[in-house]
Amino acid sequence: MTTSPPHVEPVDAPMTHKQRINALIGLLLGMFVALTSATIVSNALPTIITQLHGTQDQYTWVVTATLLASTAATPIWGKLSDVFSKKLLVQLSLGVFTIGSMLAGLSTSVSMLIGFRVIQGLGLGGMQSLVMIVIASMFSPRERGRYQGAIAGVMSIATVAGPLMGGVIVDTSWLGWRWTFYVCVPLAVIAMIVVQRTLNLPVVRRKVYIDYAGALLISGGVSVILIWVTLAGKNFDWVSATSFGLVALGLALLAVAIWAESRAKDPIIPLHLFKERTTTLATIASIAVGVALFGGAVFLGQYFQIARGYSPTAAGLLTLPMVFGSVVSATLSGRLITKYGRWKNYLLAGSIVMAIGFGLLATIDAHTNMAVLSGYLFALGLGMGMTMQNLVLAVQNTVEPKNLGAATSTVTFFRSLGGAAGVSVLGAVLSNHVTDLIGQGLRAIGITQSGSGGAGLSNLNELPAPIAAIVRGAYGDGTARIFLVSMAMAIVGTIAVLFIKEVALNTLTGEEQRLAAEATAATTDEEFAQVIAGETVVDSGVDADLDRRALADPALEPVDRRS
Repeated sequence: MTTSPPHVEPVDAPMTHKQRINALIGLLLGMFVALTSATIVSNALPTIITQLHGTQDQYTWVVTATLLASTAATPIWGKLSDVFSKKLLVQLSLGVFTIGSMLAGLSTSVSMLIGFRVIQGLGLGGMQSLVMIVIASMFSPRERGRYQGAIAGVMSIATVAGPLMGGVIVDTSWLGWRWTFYVCVPLAVIAMIVVQRTLNLPVVRRKVYIDYAGALLISGGVSVILIWVTLAGKNFDWVSATSFGLVALGLALLAVAIWAESRAKDPIIPLHLFKERTTTLATIASIAVGVALFGGAVFLGQYFQIARGYSPTAAGLLTLPMVFGSVVSATLSGRLITKYGRWKNYLLAGSIVMAIGFGLLATIDAHTNMAVLSGYLFALGLGMGMTMQNLVLAVQNTVEPKNLGAATSTVTFFRSLGGAAGVSVLGAVLSNHVTDLIGQGLRAIGITQSGSGGAGLSNLNELPAPIAAIVRGAYGDGTARIFLVSMAMAIVGTIAVLFIKEVALNTLTGEEQRLAAEATAATTDEEFAQVIAGETVVDSGVDADLDRRALADPALEPVDRRS
């Protein structure tokens, strides 16, 4: 007995290797545009916040808003990719991100900017998950290592190109900070055209249920917790009725979200995925990596500009050692993974080196030698390059083909969630610590006003030179605490990676695995022929003959039906 089959729209012909490479270029261009637009604001933020008279908390939320929105949107895009055209979804996510970028450039207040950054985040969530999902559909896990260097290279280059472009734009008087949001629009249009012309994957059509309740509950619960972390200690006491109320509300929303996911027909985060140890541990490690990566990196630009007095352009250039380390380690580890089919040693080594890098950065202050600091950033980059993509690879290699999109987006979701939490938590840690340091500095020169005496980031350019020097020194000395917390989270990720069970990498692409599973489930020769032709899909759970097993296992020889 067979179930009602979903419909698969066949492609004109399977993609050749050249076509897959061309499509990969288009996808990486789209990823570059999204990541560049997301990071371009980092070195421009001190200028933006100062000109719009924002606060340190608003500085944090300009970044957190995008990460939180992308976190909520990521699993939805991933679920849609399992049932709709991946090409269309990639183009749609790029379009949403572009619209958000253009609107952000029109902002006249920090609150307005935060709102438009949410729209950017919705598109970014799609690009973060969809690009990796499409690449998994085109290339096998074993083959993917060969291109891992290119993927990590694009991510790393975008990480530094964004802040560097933002710095150059801010330093160019006839452009101004608004062009940090406009500059990537032409590249986004080019990326959409390239994807349209090169990507050619079959489209599976089946009835789908989008778990909007789960997405809203999860994002709502996380938002409440992050709001509590950001405001506690300043707007209200840590131990207060307001504080307890926010924590209770956030945890209640997350508890209801878990209950809703367990009962949803098509959950946004399938809980059964966590029965697999690799997925569970990779998710824990992804949260830790997100906290450490986004939380630590976001404040580097602030450290270089506020504490050390460098221009936005110079601040971008000073992160090059981290990018170079990431590209080198990702490229070398990717090639070795493709050659030998083993990945855990590189993932574990990367986690350890990343923790060491954060530990070294936790020793910096306002006067650290820049050559020494560059060495610390290079070590951090080495760890990042071996860690980020290998976590996704480990999960993609473990799950069933039908869950590829959901599993990929789940890992990306929790990495983004860790990033949003990291930026918010570390921003609160920095804000509180800097306030204390400024207060101590002011009291040392005879100013006895409570707190920081009104001195801070929002009015830095208006302060007398001696007080401005105290503020800059406070940011220089206070940033080390951020990296100390990041190191602790990186150690948590290392422990999780240590217990991941290594499975040899599959040599079939995502589409080949899907066909193999469907062919194995076919009950008749006619159904099997339809699967091979891409005309229909069946799911009966009945064992197949040698032909079907041969499709699932290339080591077996298929039966020659011509005889």
